[in-house]
Amino acid sequence: MRVSLRAVLAPAEENVSDWKFAQKDVSEELAQIHAYSMKKHQNGGDICFVITVKEFAAPPPGQYARFFAQADKFVNQKTAPLIPTGWGNSLLDALCACVRMIREFPYEGMETKTAGDSAGN
Repeated sequence: MRVSLRAVLAPAEENVSDWKFAQKDVSEELAQIHAYSMKKHQNGGDICFVITVKEFAAPPPGQYARFFAQADKFVNQKTAPLIPTGWGNSLLDALCACVRMIREFPYEGMETKTAGDSAGN
């Protein structure tokens, strides 16, 4: 009787990605990149944020989490500028932590117009 390897592996082991084996040393910080976007509605306009989540093959030195999310824009620019970030043990945890910071702090950079606005009006 022939048994397939797929039938023997546990579900979690089936999802191990081959790319992680390309890293030889943790200091290389090999990571797969995931990109997301969100709009923050504020003061009658929309601010578009791009969030990049790095899925590290192994946690970077000094970290316990494998996922790190970072937005492309500062928030809270007039008081204490910061870039929204988040660490997590899953992609969802890191992404949610970053989105929470975007929601919590005001965007105080250059105002954007809504799609309905036009120059000269």
